Formats: sequence, structure tokens, C-alpha cells
Amino acid sequence: MAIRNIVQVGDPVLRKKSFEVVDFGEKTKQLLDDMKETLIKADGAGLAAPQVGVLRRVFITYVDGVFKEYINPKIIKQSGKQVGEEGCLSVKGKFGTVERPLKVTVKAQDRNGKEFTVEAEGFEARAICHENDHLDGTLYIDKAKNIGED
Repeated sequence: MAIRNIVQVGDPVLRKKSFEVVDFGEKTKQLLDDMKETLIKADGAGLAAPQVGVLRRVFITYVDGVFKEYINPKIIKQSGKQVGEEGCLSVKGKFGTVERPLKVTVKAQDRNGKEFTVEAEGFEARAICHENDHLDGTLYIDKAKNIGED
């Protein structure tokens, strides 16, 4: 495992659409392992592959002490709304108020390519939506009602 550099706002990779993962081999597993180690060091709640310069539809979350890996995720259902502050490891020193769904259902694949479905609400739903946006080149600052500084 290795800690990867987290790309910062202004780098064009953050604005590109990521490609679907079709190879669930060692390279994908290494990416996931490196992302986990990078996220631990950065003390964040989530990390998407584009944030480490890799244009693949992969993200991880770390909510309530649990790591979850999502490959080729699709939000298939959402309901309710929540409004709260968000920050991003790729937008250091800033935060903003963003409206997100309160509950989401996500269909994705695990590191071996097996499909699974997750229902999440509250902060976990917020983290999933935030990271999923990265896969389409969208940053939370694009949706924030106001931007402040730490």
C-alpha cells in the first residue's frame, strides 16, 4: 500500500468524467488499498479515484468507523433532503452549505466485481453523494450555497 497525492482544485482531472471499471484485477485492488491508506492519513470521510488522479468510477467512504468500497456506483433511489456543511480533501481550507438527499440507495460492485446494494441515510448518504459527484467531475463547491474558510 502507498499514500497517494490528493489532487487539488484547479487540476483538470477533477473536472473530467471517470471511466467504468471493467478489470477487477490487482491494479484495481491496489488502487483501493492505496486510497484507504491515503484517506486514513488525510483524516477524511471519503475519497474518489479522480482525487488521486485516476479517472475510474471508484470511491471509498469512512463513516462511523466503517470503510466501504464502491466500484461503478449508481444512485438508484433517493428521498428526503438534508442541508449541511461540506468540505473536501481536494478543496483545502474551505467549506460550504450543500443540499443533499437524506436517504439514498446505491447499486455498485465490490473489489471482486460482485454487485451489491446499500441503503444509507444522514451523513453516510451525504458522503456517498459527495464522492459520487467526483466521478462526474462535479465538486461540492459547484452546489454550495455559500463558501467559507476554515
